Amino acid sequence: MGSLHEGHLSLIRRALETCERVVASIFVNPAQFGPNEDFAAYPRNETADADLLSVAGCDLLYAPSAADIYPPGFSTTLTVAGVSAALEGEARPGHFAGVATVVAKLLIQAAPDVAVFGEKDYQQLQVIRRLVADLDLPVTIIGAPTARAPDGLALSSRNAYLSELEREVAGRLNGVLAQLAADVRAGQAVAPAEERACAALLAAGFDAVDYVQARGAEDLARLGPGPLAAPARVLAAARIGRTRLIDNLAV
Repeated sequence: MGSLHEGHLSLIRRALETCERVVASIFVNPAQFGPNEDFAAYPRNETADADLLSVAGCDLLYAPSAADIYPPGFSTTLTVAGVSAALEGEARPGHFAGVATVVAKLLIQAAPDVAVFGEKDYQQLQVIRRLVADLDLPVTIIGAPTARAPDGLALSSRNAYLSELEREVAGRLNGVLAQLAADVRAGQAVAPAEERACAALLAAGFDAVDYVQARGAEDLARLGPGPLAAPARVLAAARIGRTRLIDNLAV
């Protein structure tokens, strides 16, 4: 969605490892913002973004307008059930319908062999994988590792909203997730471990926690009791000031 940083540029470099040519889209998608979210304030700097993409080796920037993507009379919305229901799906109703619809359009328009998405938005990545599989879209989806600051904070365009003090607090999110991942990996009971993680985030200075949970890595289903039997993921969304941060780690 623009306001590019090193995380986005790492996706370009990952694509260049596999493909001869790379196209990037920049589109601040109104359909994936809720009525009280930051669509109007979302950071935009298309000229600087274009320069960064060029230096990174991107061959083509596609920057459509809202009217290009949603022309008069547009009336189709895609919904991906199951994997989209919990976590961000509960916290931001309608968000993933907006994501699925615009990503399907972009994939159809560009007809890529490969599309690279960051693991920072892990639930979004799983929604897109399900979408592509269900609709038989002829594209391979690659998940690229989350780019992080030295203190572990996941790079995000919304980090620009953070004050100096809030930025210090934000850097503690990754450490709390790492502890939750270690607890789950060690076979500790999931629900109490999640409760400890939530309390740790609030103690660290976050104002509110939308969720901090351990889920199955593929379908994001709740984990059962007993030892971990398959790959899992710990995921969190927490708020500080006017900024909502999300992050996740593999278990």
